[in-house]
Amino acid sequence: MLTATDEEKEGVTAYYLSQSPGAKVNFLQKVYSEAVIGHKHDVWDVHASDGRWWVITNPTNLYSQDQFPNMDLAVTFHMGLCLRIPRTQKQKLSDVRVRPFGEVFVKLQNASDALGQAQSVADYQAIGMRSREALLAFVAAAQDVTGWSTDATPKRADFRAWNELICNVALSGPSQKERRHLLKSMMGDIWTFANWLTHAQSATWHDAEVAITTTEHALGIATSLVLRHIREVPDQCPKCGSPHLSPEKGWLEDLPEVAWERPVCDECGWTGKPVPVGERELDQSDELITREGGDGGDECIIPTAPLMKLERPGDK
Repeated sequence: MLTATDEEKEGVTAYYLSQSPGAKVNFLQKVYSEAVIGHKHDVWDVHASDGRWWVITNPTNLYSQDQFPNMDLAVTFHMGLCLRIPRTQKQKLSDVRVRPFGEVFVKLQNASDALGQAQSVADYQAIGMRSREALLAFVAAAQDVTGWSTDATPKRADFRAWNELICNVALSGPSQKERRHLLKSMMGDIWTFANWLTHAQSATWHDAEVAITTTEHALGIATSLVLRHIREVPDQCPKCGSPHLSPEKGWLEDLPEVAWERPVCDECGWTGKPVPVGERELDQSDELITREGGDGGDECIIPTAPLMKLERPGDK
């Protein structure tokens, strides 16, 4: 038997009685625990007035020991059931993942590598084209990671319109006027210069270098702004006013494959709203499956009770 708190016992008892009103729990004990990718499932042996049951947590469900006389079989069935239960719309990774801006910086790196080999006007013009593509990749990624409130959505490749929209939303309000103006102007001027360089017959290596360095600088600032906006990171702690905020990563017990991040104040410990930022990366020290309790046997299980349908308390 594994140790269990009074709160755990009360929770399992309350769950069982919610499934079998009027029944009486005579005895229960935690007999086994298994964690799959950090998602812990506890197995309880419940003796009730209307039968003996396995109660398995996360999500909690019960299984008749008449149908599942072997605990391992019940656990295996429960794991399979968990995998087949659809995620809610809120939990779907495709809906909540913060897509990285990786493509933007891959394009910038390719442009920087090309600059080292550039020797002709055509090469310098190509750098302008690569800078232009990186800027377009940024506004495309910004559109994909979140929705932007607007009356009329600009065309996907309309860089100037998206630059205007992103700056207006992410840097809204009178107090952000100077910051908003700076980023708008910087991004707009770089877009103009990159387009000019793409067709400039008088282009030089120094023009290409300016295009790359300014594009890298501006996109670094703009990407940081968008990520802070969608992760709802304030400029300062709303509790104590400190500007020293640090990101803290973690995961939810009922959705262990998704990594979450929230801002934390270094001064007072205030924590912001956690948001999903991608898939959780397992450290080498993380085991996919850990077990506690049980006899550790690895013999094959041959079910002897025909499972035509799942029984629930109260079934005849």
